[in-house]
Amino acid sequence: MSTTARQMKLGAFLMATGHHVAAWRHPDVPADAGLDFKHYRHVARVAEAAKFDALFVADSVAAATGDIASRMARSDHFEPLTLLSALSAVTEHIGLIATATTTYNEPYHVARKFASLDHLSGGRAGWNLVTSDAAAEAQNFGRAEHVAHAERYSRAREFHQVVTGLWDSWADDAFTRDKASGEYYDPARLHVLDHQGEHFRVKGPLNVARSPQGQPVVVQAGSSEVGRDLAAQTAEVVFTAQTSLASAQAFYADIKGRLRAFGRDADSLKIMPGVFIVVAETEALAKAKFESFQELVEPQVGVALLGRMLGNFDLSGYPLDGPLPELPLTDSGQRSRQKLLTELADQENLTLAQLGRRIAGGRGHYSLIGTPEQIADELQRWFEQGAADGFNVLVPHLPGGLEDVAQLLVPELQRRGLFRAEYEGTTLRENLGLQRPAYRF
Repeated sequence: MSTTARQMKLGAFLMATGHHVAAWRHPDVPADAGLDFKHYRHVARVAEAAKFDALFVADSVAAATGDIASRMARSDHFEPLTLLSALSAVTEHIGLIATATTTYNEPYHVARKFASLDHLSGGRAGWNLVTSDAAAEAQNFGRAEHVAHAERYSRAREFHQVVTGLWDSWADDAFTRDKASGEYYDPARLHVLDHQGEHFRVKGPLNVARSPQGQPVVVQAGSSEVGRDLAAQTAEVVFTAQTSLASAQAFYADIKGRLRAFGRDADSLKIMPGVFIVVAETEALAKAKFESFQELVEPQVGVALLGRMLGNFDLSGYPLDGPLPELPLTDSGQRSRQKLLTELADQENLTLAQLGRRIAGGRGHYSLIGTPEQIADELQRWFEQGAADGFNVLVPHLPGGLEDVAQLLVPELQRRGLFRAEYEGTTLRENLGLQRPAYRF
């Protein structure tokens, strides 16, 4: 048994200008960050110097458009795998996790791209498996309407099965490349998948050798009932939005408790709730920093963001000073996020405008604003009381918000022995404490 004390894992959740919806308007933020590679290179190096486990980049395959969208920095950004491939060349240790939807992709494409990223980075790739929750994506892929919730998850399960099968097309030692004998690969160490299922027919094999990690790390972010089952079956890391210690503990126990049904142990999956952090030397400074972003939130922009997060609802016809209207269960968005935000509005008796402003920074994730000691206290409480294995860190603005976390919060976590001073290994799996999967065939 290991005598090493358990330490938390940290992901840096990157969004071009930062997570606050009004960050791009702030004088300290480069408004064109979404397409500035030098900006991302700097942010990646800040995170790596602080020993973060991974960079995480979300994605959407539709541009945000319309009158309100024209006032939000959400319409132009790099495709994540392209960006992370470039970042792999200017970093050495930090993991590189990209979102790729199972709704509007094909398994062979996804398997090939992530296997390639794993090779390029020397074993640092992770795939965030999602089902699309942006209804606008459908019309970019030949559909008049978005795929329904149940079908998205059915497709996602089979998609994962095909991708992981393709990742095991070749044994680790299949490519002999023996110049003397003339054998480039051993035919006996090749597996042709020949998958035929409800959603996909994929022959294989993949035209990329088995990757340094065996397989890239699989990440999942669904928190609905069907999403939790998918996570317990497929994921090695789970990102989630939880607003209290109690809800986070319940989620943690539920997901870990489901693993046994799939023949898995508790350590095979790391749960990392999102946490929105604004840190400064004093609590007053941290609050003032956060308020400098809040002052830039236009009510209509906050409500538009809210409608998107609730499940692609248009809330523009409702009074800003009225309550959140009764909404049907979303079939195109994230049901878990709809439930979370509806409960938040009820618990705090918030108007539509207040709720939009409330989520302008963390979009429903747990928010911590204060000193390094105050924030470390709360992260330690979640980590030690069965609510988290680590955290996916959201900051209001980039690069400044992440620099604050790296310079102020990380040293406090290290001082408490809660976070590493050096990377444990060379791959994302090693640093997360995850086993390298054996070749299944």
